[in-house]
Amino acid sequence: MKLDGSRILVTGADGFIGSHLTEALVRAGHQVRAFILYNSFNSWGWLDHAAPDVRGGFEVFAGDIRDPHGTRAAMRGCDIVLHLAALIAIPYSYHSPDAYVDTNIRGTLNVLQAARDLEVKRVVHTSTSEVYGSARYVPIDEDHPLQGQSPYSATKIGADQMALAFHRSFGLPVTIVRPFNTYGPRQSARAVIPATIIQLLSHKGPIRLGALDPTRDFNFVADTVRGFVCAAACDDAVGDVVNIGSNFEVSIGETARMIAEIIGVPLEIHSDAQRMRPAASEVERLWASNVRAKQLLGWAPEYGGKEGLRRGLAETIEWFRDPANLAAYKADVYNI
Repeated sequence: MKLDGSRILVTGADGFIGSHLTEALVRAGHQVRAFILYNSFNSWGWLDHAAPDVRGGFEVFAGDIRDPHGTRAAMRGCDIVLHLAALIAIPYSYHSPDAYVDTNIRGTLNVLQAARDLEVKRVVHTSTSEVYGSARYVPIDEDHPLQGQSPYSATKIGADQMALAFHRSFGLPVTIVRPFNTYGPRQSARAVIPATIIQLLSHKGPIRLGALDPTRDFNFVADTVRGFVCAAACDDAVGDVVNIGSNFEVSIGETARMIAEIIGVPLEIHSDAQRMRPAASEVERLWASNVRAKQLLGWAPEYGGKEGLRRGLAETIEWFRDPANLAAYKADVYNI
């Protein structure tokens, strides 16, 4: 499917990945409508900080993905929907699982029903590597069993299955993109990479982290964004699930050491109990197979392997070094 000439809706455009995706689409010359969460402050989230060449290049729709009427209004006149709106913090899902059902499952259902009625040409639904749980084999391909090890991952499994059901039941042209652990500028401090960077740049002594042994497949945000764009344009990906991952496994502890080396500061880590997941909920190992993405989408990570991770971390650290960016975060408060 050609993206040129299409009107593209990005849900969750005010968030971390969504704002980067919105910027990339605008820079590529596409017509973009950014669906942001309504708030009385008239804040557009990270889009308030869009680069000068992007500002004014997109339309904003303020609403709530949990509202079927507003969701339908946001989608009217759009050819392609890139659905990223979701609640994603795992610790908060232990606290408020109902909110995750409403946002992640019912919100996705609202998108799918509106897309069917409005005859949208393509829906790209965002999944997560967390749906796989701890790896039963590596690298993890798209046929790996799904395991809901947190309320968050359980709701994402439900949303994924709803999207596939709409494709199988009604022929809705849906593609599921399953990013592994995306990182980069603007990421919430709830995630381990920004949490580590913020604490080290704040020079307040030992940093506090959770479990250090679990492994992750970190994916720089620019690579993730390219994955979404490739998926939207790929007719052969309709009805399919595609991992977006670097095919490189690294532990949390080693990642923290790499960050400290790049910044040039000593590293001392204290284990923080509140940052630990319940034992059976912790995902111990994630390592993506990206064979299908390469074959189907023609996508490959530009920040792959250890060298690519170092480059991505260096770019992320450089963004956080800007005092204006660092000031937006609370280094001494655990963000769930």
